[in-house]
Amino acid sequence: MTSKQLTVLSFVLILLCTSIPKVKACLNGEHFELTNGTILYVDRDYEVPEGHSFPERKRLLETLDELDSLYNATRNISFLSDKGLVLILLERYQQAIGLYLKIERMQPNRYSTASNLGTVYELTGQNIKALEWIKKSIEIDPKSHHQSEWIHVKILEAKIRGDEKHTTQSLLGLDFGNGKLPISKMSKKELETLRYSLYYQLNERMSFIKPQDKIVAQLLFDLGNVSMLLRWDKVASEVYKQARRYGFLHPDLDFRIKESRRLYVKEVRAFNKANAIKEESNRLLYYGLAMLGLVAIGGGFVYLRRVKIRSIR
Repeated sequence: MTSKQLTVLSFVLILLCTSIPKVKACLNGEHFELTNGTILYVDRDYEVPEGHSFPERKRLLETLDELDSLYNATRNISFLSDKGLVLILLERYQQAIGLYLKIERMQPNRYSTASNLGTVYELTGQNIKALEWIKKSIEIDPKSHHQSEWIHVKILEAKIRGDEKHTTQSLLGLDFGNGKLPISKMSKKELETLRYSLYYQLNERMSFIKPQDKIVAQLLFDLGNVSMLLRWDKVASEVYKQARRYGFLHPDLDFRIKESRRLYVKEVRAFNKANAIKEESNRLLYYGLAMLGLVAIGGGFVYLRRVKIRSIR
């Protein structure tokens, strides 16, 4: 094959490759695995918080026995710590507290001990103790929970103050305005970080707290606002609905649900239209390439015929 032919072939391949539609990667969520290999939950995505789906009670009881046996056989404290987590899921809160305090005496300053004590104390309404242990867990590991535990601290502080009305300002120290649609001076990167922190904290809380709940409702509304500001319109619509399910009341909530849905439909239509134009362009490109190929083949035959005729003469 000549250098000229290789150049033409390379050009055609580039055209074909750049015309192939790119597939957007998606996140498949995360899972939590106990030390004995038991999968405690698997999350589907990082978009709309729904809470973790834990194993049924029978399986949790079996896991509890298995963790006991493994700890007795190995004296690995991680099995004991996991046992405390399963006790929380079984709503045996006092047993869990006693176990984690024992672990703290055996091996002080474990992150999982401080974090889980903070959770179980909050679940039993002991918010001052909960705040102490959550703050300690942050000191042990500032990057824990994807650096979102500052929201947990804010929630506990609001509970301790006894706030009757929870707002964006009281829970997050932020403001999204009072208009029909949310506004913010935060950068896109700041909004993205906030969105994930809110998602993570809400997904944790919604695993234990079912509708209705004022704090969860307010934070869901805030997550909807952040999602809308980022133009995650479909997510915003679903999160706003979750806020309503958790008892959130706001004069503009229904409007924001409808508006985010309208923007999502508009975006889908624009995407489909652009896709149709791209597909038509690709079709014309392939047709043009085919015609060029036919012309080149026809020209080759004519050239060969002329060479043959000359050789006969």
